[in-house]
Formats: sequence, C-alpha cells, structure tokens
Amino acid sequence: MHIDNTAAIVTGGASGLGAATSQALAERGAKVFAFDLPTAIEGAQGGTGIEYVAVDVTDPAQVRAAVGQAAGSGLPLRTVVNCAGIGPSMRILGKKGVHDLALYAKVVQVNLIGSFNVLTLAAERIAETDADEHGQRGVIINTASVAAYEGQVGQAAYSSSKGGILGLTLPAARDLAQYGIRVCTIAPGIVDTPMLATVSEEFRAGLAAGIPFPKRLARPDEYAQLALSIIEHDYLNGETIRMDGALRMAPR
Repeated sequence: MHIDNTAAIVTGGASGLGAATSQALAERGAKVFAFDLPTAIEGAQGGTGIEYVAVDVTDPAQVRAAVGQAAGSGLPLRTVVNCAGIGPSMRILGKKGVHDLALYAKVVQVNLIGSFNVLTLAAERIAETDADEHGQRGVIINTASVAAYEGQVGQAAYSSSKGGILGLTLPAARDLAQYGIRVCTIAPGIVDTPMLATVSEEFRAGLAAGIPFPKRLARPDEYAQLALSIIEHDYLNGETIRMDGALRMAPR
C-alpha cells in the first residue's frame, strides 16, 4: 500500500514509539494526525506534515471527532498506528494488600479498549474511501508487548491488556477483510523510550545484557521501520510480529 499523499493517524504520537512513527510516515509523504493527551502535546516538536490533535483514546466522542478531522483532510485515510498506552506495575497480592481494581481497569481501558475504540472508529471512515487497484483501503497496526507472552512480576494488568491486543488481531483482520483493511500487531521488547529515561545507565545495561542479540535496547525508529514495512507489505495481515532481539522475559 502506498503511503505518500495519504492521511495517517498515530496515537501516542507526541513521544516514544508514536513520535518516531509519526516522523517516519511524514517523511514518506503522509499527512500525519498525531493523537495524544493535551499535556503530552505541549512542547512536542514534530516536523513538516505532522498535526497534533488532543485526544483521549478512551473517549468515543473525542476519538470520533479527531478521526473525522483526519478523514476530512482532503487525503484518503489509509493508516492507523496505535501506540498510546500506560504501564504501571502492581502485584496481585503485595505487602500493601491486593491489586487495586481501579488501576487494573484503567490499564485495560487505555491499552486495550482505547486501541479498540480508535480501530473501530477509524475503520468506519477508512471503509468509506475508494479502494486502490488491489482492493486495498487501509491498514491498522496495534501495539502489544512481549509482556503479553511472558508477563513479569507486577505486570498482571499490563500483560492482560496486551494479551487482549494479541487476541484482537486475527478477528479484527477477518472482520475488516471485506473492506480491504488489514490489521497487524507489533509486540516490542525493551525499547529505549522516554519511560526509561529516568533509570540509571547501570540498570539500562542490565536490561540490555539479557537480550540475546543485538545486545542492546531497541530504538523507537526501529519500531517505526517495522510499521512502515507492514504498511507496504500487502500480504501481511492478521499477524503479530515480535520485535525483541530474541528476548524471552524472566519472571522478574
């Protein structure tokens, strides 16, 4: 599928994986609508072709309006990459008691339901566009995690939400096949995002040491590179691709 002269939506687009993906799509000639929370958008510096839109992905009304903005840009909406997510940690039973139910619900709400919300409302508008010469209208990429397979101590909520993304991938691809819309998922390992910026170099080196090869943390631009490959590879559909350097997470 062609990227240039099309519209694209990237959630969590103001930082980390989303920022790198927004930049990569814009460099390929897409008009990118980077969805993120207002606090995240403040001070965000995107290049030419990136427009920031304040959106809470869990709010259907906000998402519908923002998707409408992207779909009404004058370019066909072809691409959605869901990067928005949170990852707080808490044990099911810890020294302070049981896992907070509200926190569990919030993680699932943002990571899983938020992705589903954007997927459904964007698919509705993508389905209205004219198909290309191969019958294609668009591609939607969700973000899971290796924690969906090997969740660590304290990751019950996060792993549950990302496991839901895995389970969503194939049925979403099958549901949307009749509209010429593909659905794939990327499951990153340990990526050097702003979430890791506050930890020590010693801790980062310890994380990298556990990765078979390359023995380093992944870069956000490598996620973006994989997203572009999925978009342009017309036969990739209904699949989850691990991007982890052969990492298999230990219990802790």
